[in-house]
Amino acid sequence: MTSSPLEITEIDLFDDDALAACYEAHALAEREGLGDLATIWTLPELKVALREPSRTREQHLYVGTLDGVVVATGAHVLPLQDNLDSVTFSVNVVPDARRRGHGTAMLGFLEQRARELGRTRLETGISWTDQHGSDGAGWPGREFALARGYRLTLGDVQRELALPVDDAVLAELASEAERKHAGYRLQSWVGAVPEQLALGYETLSSSLMTEAPMGDSEREPEAIDVANLREREAVAEKQGRTVVCTVALDSDGEVAAYTDLAYTPHETGKAYQWGTLVRTADRGHRLGMAVKVANLRLLQSLGLGADRVVTWNAEVNSHMIGVNERLGFVPVARAGEFQRRLATPSD
Repeated sequence: MTSSPLEITEIDLFDDDALAACYEAHALAEREGLGDLATIWTLPELKVALREPSRTREQHLYVGTLDGVVVATGAHVLPLQDNLDSVTFSVNVVPDARRRGHGTAMLGFLEQRARELGRTRLETGISWTDQHGSDGAGWPGREFALARGYRLTLGDVQRELALPVDDAVLAELASEAERKHAGYRLQSWVGAVPEQLALGYETLSSSLMTEAPMGDSEREPEAIDVANLREREAVAEKQGRTVVCTVALDSDGEVAAYTDLAYTPHETGKAYQWGTLVRTADRGHRLGMAVKVANLRLLQSLGLGADRVVTWNAEVNSHMIGVNERLGFVPVARAGEFQRRLATPSD
């Protein structure tokens, strides 16, 4: 393969034209082979996420151009409060420009920048069609990552639930769960987490990436800070998203389980399932099912126009997969999480 003639530059996140060109190339690449199953933020949402000041992350976007035309994109997201040796990245090449070394050139650039930024644990996610199975064998992005030293640390299944779910189905599932969780009560809301629950909610939700089954992924606990929660809420509000949440509270009023959904008006009909987690000491009481059923009921009662919910489950998370299957979620695509440790000068 010949060396790529890409000119790689970092873009100004407040340059509308540059951001639009980067987004167009990124979206084109992400949708190749997946179509509407690709889950990418819309440009209006992305602008908010990139431009709002953040205490928790630093973001960089890069473009690779040929004769002034964007044919490749790259991104870095650096945690600022935890996992300080890590960086999440993405590499995309538009379909018509593939197999010319552009992806390799962009990846090499991103890896070098990661070293310069003091990050040695690199993480990325790749989606593929359901037909390529749990390991994505034969999918170009997966093969590209493995060939360059990345390892598949966790497989995910993307599922969708058609809405509305019949009230009788939800009532039956709620009744089953209720018999198992005496002593707990459910509380639901739309928008910001109530102040009296904020710390408990943030403590539990911040543990999702280490408490939920994560396969071979290497992760450190996330920082717990209510200010971080309020920052995320402010971004979602500016993006126009409606966030719907339900928690289970124990007899002391502490958050024992949570789930949240977000509806975006920028994508007709779609709502996204975000996190769902039950505190370790409170498992075995059907709280996961209870909070998800209550949250779906609330979402459907709002009349937002959502006709489906999109979610992801780790292949190894058999319990949550079972809950989602009872609710009616069906697999539509797959994804994988890949990691690599960069060598340091002392290695």
